[in-house]
Amino acid sequence: QAAKAEIPAMAALASLRDQAEADLRALGAFLPAATGAARLPNCFSVALPGKPAETQVIALDLAGFAVSAGSACSSGKVKRSAVLAAMGYPDDIAGSTIRVSFGVGTTAAQLAHFCSAWQRLAGRSAAPHTEAVTLD
Repeated sequence: QAAKAEIPAMAALASLRDQAEADLRALGAFLPAATGAARLPNCFSVALPGKPAETQVIALDLAGFAVSAGSACSSGKVKRSAVLAAMGYPDDIAGSTIRVSFGVGTTAAQLAHFCSAWQRLAGRSAAPHTEAVTLD
């Protein structure tokens, strides 16, 4: 019953996630995710090839955001994502991807603010990501 009561909140989180991902893609971001796969509604990954994930974590921390350079189970470890490597992503993607998690108290405005901070970090205008990534 408790889980059923949370379903509307999870749908709202998924909607926030999808909007943040669309906003980031419009800024030229690459989001490594399995297309069509069931995913958690409260997190996403975004890659910035050419900027190590650890550098992004520090810069976004200074901007007021707590993000991670790996999965929750690899917290505190500094190495490229084993999950993204297993999915077939090359080192430049796996080593430059951060994980963004949020909760039921997160607002659309807060995620929009994150997207602005990410854009400043990326130093990009609103140009789409054009580099193709082929997975095996």
